[in-house]
Amino acid sequence: MYISTRGNSPERSGKEVIALGMVPNGGLFVPKHIPEIDWRELETLNYPDLARSILKLYLPEFSDRTLDQAVNVYRSELFSSENPAPLVQVGNMGVLELWHGPTSAFKDMALQVLPHLLKESIQSIAQFNKVLILVATSGDTGKAALEGFRNVPGIEIAVFYPENGVSAVQERQMTTTEGENTYIIAVKGNFDECQSKVKEIFGSKEIKGDFLKGKYTFSSANSINWGRLLPQIVYYFWAYAQAVAKAQIKAGEFINVVVPTGNFGNILAAYYAKEMGLPIKELICASNQNNVLTEFFQTGVYDRQRPFYLTSSPSMDILISSNFERFLYEMSNRDEEKVKTWFGELQSKGKFGVDLQTLAKARDYVKAGWASEAEVKDMIQKVYTEQSYVLDPHTAVAVRVYQKYMECTGDSTYTIIASTASPFKFAGTVLQSIISEQITENEWENLAQLSALTGWTIPMGLQGLEKKTVRKVEKTTPSEIPHLLRQLFL
Repeated sequence: MYISTRGNSPERSGKEVIALGMVPNGGLFVPKHIPEIDWRELETLNYPDLARSILKLYLPEFSDRTLDQAVNVYRSELFSSENPAPLVQVGNMGVLELWHGPTSAFKDMALQVLPHLLKESIQSIAQFNKVLILVATSGDTGKAALEGFRNVPGIEIAVFYPENGVSAVQERQMTTTEGENTYIIAVKGNFDECQSKVKEIFGSKEIKGDFLKGKYTFSSANSINWGRLLPQIVYYFWAYAQAVAKAQIKAGEFINVVVPTGNFGNILAAYYAKEMGLPIKELICASNQNNVLTEFFQTGVYDRQRPFYLTSSPSMDILISSNFERFLYEMSNRDEEKVKTWFGELQSKGKFGVDLQTLAKARDYVKAGWASEAEVKDMIQKVYTEQSYVLDPHTAVAVRVYQKYMECTGDSTYTIIASTASPFKFAGTVLQSIISEQITENEWENLAQLSALTGWTIPMGLQGLEKKTVRKVEKTTPSEIPHLLRQLFL
């Protein structure tokens, strides 16, 4: 069963929380109990079977048929090999490549699974014609969600992205998406404004009532939806099993995990893996110049009233980290009143501060750091020159933060870096970092040049993007999103 971080919802089943997406009156669903498991029971499984085992722990009421369909995506041609998340040794680090799915980003690992879970969830708990999925994206979630839900019967999906706030490849991926049920909206604002308005819609009785009359109910494919977060737990167990199999560690030894994150979902999945019994010593949160999370771990104050930077790692250009609420709920010993107060202050005042006990526990669980734009570019060049390995800007943030952590601590624990996107999604930035020369503004030429330089193959999903037909993109402002949705669907 699942409960609310703010204590404002009755206990719900897995099907209910996946269908709802988030708590209707504000807050996020979390498992009432985190199951513990001996990782050794899972270490010989292939990825689909490992995923099925973990999903079943959290979603026991789901049919075997649905769970089989969900994990079979990892057996399909959607992923480039039988191993959907290979662990690659780069110097002293293990780089967990999470970008071998159809959209070349880690979001595929969950968003290919979620449609199967959501379909059974919706059928089981409500009677209506269609589900309208609302997605705010800082770059990668949008395309992965559009691809996952494309032409799924009974579901329509609207994706909102910040105009001029994603890479050229990310934008083209979204705007060339096929499917009769997909809608793409460019918003004149940043990701936080998109995300806040979508959350506001979920909490509006008036808007939800209007759409219910039109035979629609809302759900989400962002990581606020437990069904999106849950599949991400799997690949940390997979990473550990690969590290043992490759003799990088002995069975039972601890590892560190470094995650580049803006919304705190990917690192939260690692937290749940640790709580389930995976031998993780340190969780290291890596931020870009939008370093609101790093500052929190330094000061205990979460303050979103700060400059917003457009960086070379746009999927992390976030100042309001949705999943951080789940983390603070656990760090406060599940004190729902504290969580309600903190996030009420964040909405009304733009910041909040936690008590010393909560901060001490948070620091014990997570170490945090950030990397500047100059450091990111230097890291891409350094790793390519020394290791012949190509980092995307997000993964470069993680590697630089790991370096800083090593310099401060001397911790020799084997460390896994979560690599969240293919470098080809940010070809211009990567190419310029490697060759240190002025490059063309034509991103498609940059893709080809990066491939020629490195010998790496352009991922199938990014090939020929420039030749695909760009579909109509709606444009709006954050405040006008509800009006646009009524125009499109009612």
